[in-house]
Amino acid sequence: MSVDQTSWEAAVRHLYEDAYPYDATGPRRHGNWVLDVLALTARAPDPRGWTGLDDAARNPEREASPTYPFVAHPPAYIARRLQKIDRDSAENLLLTRTDDPGHVSGALDFTSSSWAYSPLSVYSEDYGLIVVSDTEVGMFWNFADY
Repeated sequence: MSVDQTSWEAAVRHLYEDAYPYDATGPRRHGNWVLDVLALTARAPDPRGWTGLDDAARNPEREASPTYPFVAHPPAYIARRLQKIDRDSAENLLLTRTDDPGHVSGALDFTSSSWAYSPLSVYSEDYGLIVVSDTEVGMFWNFADY
């Protein structure tokens, strides 16, 4: 499926209009795509120049830590905390994070023993979705601190 820049930017703005998000896409350059995820947390630019969302971009904490609010974890730490899901589940998760989740069918079972809460950031809560193709990696992440 091909997406143009205008559609992408409209969807990104709508997806997290009332949240504290980090949404970005970048190239997939490694067989181990977790390395590409780490590049995204360090703000690797999208090679096409497409817009993402980075509410922490102007935060003074970024001067001391370029990955802020993500913690600079090693690849093995990140890999152990990710669960592979199928495409339909990924699409449903993206839809449920909008303000109109009424037409989403099916659900992932987050009560499964294989799911655990393991934040990747400095906040007490964060969650997201990483989408991987042969050529790109995308992060759709949200942060909360209650």
